[in-house]
This record gives sequence, C-alpha cells and structure tokens, in this order.
Amino acid sequence: MKVQRLFLESLDTPTGKMRIVTDEEGRLRALDWESHDERMRRLLQRHLGTNDFELVEPKRPSKARRSLEAYFKGKLEAVEELKTATGGTDFQRAVWKALRRIPAGETISYGELAKRIGKPKAMRAVGLANGANPIAIVVPCHRVIGADATLTGYGGGLDRKRWLLAHERAHTGAGSAAQPELAL
Repeated sequence: MKVQRLFLESLDTPTGKMRIVTDEEGRLRALDWESHDERMRRLLQRHLGTNDFELVEPKRPSKARRSLEAYFKGKLEAVEELKTATGGTDFQRAVWKALRRIPAGETISYGELAKRIGKPKAMRAVGLANGANPIAIVVPCHRVIGADATLTGYGGGLDRKRWLLAHERAHTGAGSAAQPELAL
C-alpha cells in the first residue's frame, strides 16, 4: 500500500500555534491547534481511512497557510474559497457544507443548522458532526451556539471559540442588532 504524503505546517496565531495539513493537490485536510495535535491525528486517520500517511514539511507556505494568516489579520473571506478534502459520512459532509454557508460574524443554533440540512430533529447528530469536523475555522463550527445563545462545546476550547467570534464580529460589524449578545 502506498503511503500518502501530506504536508504539515505550523502557524502562530493570537489563539495559539496552529497545525495545518494539506495534500499534494493543495487541499486542506486538517486544521487544529498544536495543543490538540493528538485529536487532529485521530481525525486524519479516521477521515483518510488509514494510518498509511506521512507528514512532511512543505517547501513553501501553502495557500491554506497564507489564507489563514490573512484571516487572523482581519481578512475573513480569505478562507472561504479554500479547497478542502475530508472523509466523513454523507451526513457529516452535509453539516460541514452548511457550516461553510454561515457568514463570518454570525452564529446559529444546532437546531437551526439541523433545519438547514433538512433534518430538523437531528440536533444531537448535528452536534456530533460538528465535533468531528477536522477543519476548524475554514469549516466554521465555532459559529454554532446553543439555542439560548450560550457558547457550547468547541474542540479548540471555549476561550478560542469566544475569541474567534469576537474577531469575526470586529471585522464584519456584526453582532449589534443582527445577532444576540453571546451568553458566556
């Protein structure tokens, strides 16, 4: 069996060091904080369906890395068009696709996300799919909050979720009348 070659980069961000994994076609395969490296590797194994991959340093920064640098500098749209490749079930991919349609600076509830994919009673399954997302920020699972506007689970931690939402709102002007204040 051929070992799949993936590229691993690190990026210092205001929320900690990130790990970025892309493939030979430049598609983003995984993204997580260095402090969650083991979680990212487990998700990679699950989504690739194999342990037969190697992580190597790229010769030059990937488009994903450059886009994430721009995102953290306030150019939020920089990550919107990134090509991604994940495994996951059809249901998970439907949730992740719907997540990418939530505009920066806005939030929705798990229930609303379930409605948007045509499964209004699947709130818990949507939550599980959200938690299995291997590509934080680009597939913006941080934009999903509790029905009462409370911040709920986030693989990177609630402090990072809070920071990401505040960062997006600061650069979009969202949050005043359009969005409820987040209950902390």
